[in-house]
Amino acid sequence: MTDSRRVAVVGGGPAGLMAAEVISAQGIPVDVYDAMPSVGRKFLMAGRGGLNITHSEPLDRFLTRYGSARPLFERLLKRFTPSDLRAWCEGLGVPTFVGSSGRVFPETFKASTLLRAWLRRLDGQGVRVHTRHRWSGWDADGALTFATPGGSLSITPTATVLALGGASWPRLGSDGGWAPLLEERGIALAPFHPSNSGFDVAWSPGFVERAEGEPLKRIALTFGGRTVKGELVITRTGLEGGALYALSAAVRDAILAAGKAVVSLDLKPDLSTAQIAGKLGRVSSGESLANRLRKALTLGPPTGALIREFADPADLATPGRLAQVVKALPVPLTGLRGLDRAISSAGGVRLDALDEHLMLPRLPGVFVCGEMLDWEAPTGGYLLQGCFASGVAAGEGVVERLK
Repeated sequence: MTDSRRVAVVGGGPAGLMAAEVISAQGIPVDVYDAMPSVGRKFLMAGRGGLNITHSEPLDRFLTRYGSARPLFERLLKRFTPSDLRAWCEGLGVPTFVGSSGRVFPETFKASTLLRAWLRRLDGQGVRVHTRHRWSGWDADGALTFATPGGSLSITPTATVLALGGASWPRLGSDGGWAPLLEERGIALAPFHPSNSGFDVAWSPGFVERAEGEPLKRIALTFGGRTVKGELVITRTGLEGGALYALSAAVRDAILAAGKAVVSLDLKPDLSTAQIAGKLGRVSSGESLANRLRKALTLGPPTGALIREFADPADLATPGRLAQVVKALPVPLTGLRGLDRAISSAGGVRLDALDEHLMLPRLPGVFVCGEMLDWEAPTGGYLLQGCFASGVAAGEGVVERLK
């Protein structure tokens, strides 16, 4: 099939659908192709516990969340800001609100409500969605090729937007299978690594039996000079949770370089060491460690067992030394979770392989956006904001090129 008037968007996640919206709003026909039976599957998974669409913090602080990719996102997020994203949701009939943490949610909390309204808008703009169409590269004549239930398909669009996701959550479509197809065309890629993922800890068997699944609430983690408050969950193989996800890039790089990373866990971040020592001093030293922590600091299970995992027994004897352990418990992380267990992935198309419109100069007319690009950001609305903003940029790049 040849239809050189139409634009092909390959991938029906937030970035691809946003690119399709921007392009079709200019009267340009768009076809969206997705390998799964329906679009937006990872988007729906992200909203399973309440869709955190973006964050309300000031833009200058927001931009620090993108690490080495900040120069790119300074441009993208100034064009499509968190406020723009909230207004876009409002335009779909899905108002948003700011939670106590500063995170932004739809009032319905549901990704499905937003996705349904979005697909209605796209349909009204003439966007055609083709599911169960797995992209398989280009043929000898440069046409896009797809494997479909009805057989192979070749198309020659006027421009192409690739928005196939990263390499996490393969069962939802983001399997990184596109990487060899781009490498064959000489596109520079960075290797995939898990991001926003848990890490392994060499727990003792007895500790795992007592503590697996227990939360650690209102804690703070420090690594590489950065401290993040939040929560953690003890798993059979290690630790997971937002506080660790926010540090995952630095922790991952340290483990890859040295084989381990030691984070400092503050179990009472709102109290000073002196305040903690004073409270512990008012509890009888004859009490068990668990009781001393509970009575003095309202720290319940499994904090006592957790402290015993990593602290020197001598550090538990006096209130002053125990207070220091409570404020800075060293926890060695020994390994990474696999990509299939990560919320997102780092790696993908190197940013220096793109022009200012997110087009690949080696493949004129082919644009890339979303998690296919080599960037990462913590959870909290930063990932989705980045995907939406890059989709806007790729869409506008296509429109500019077709003009």
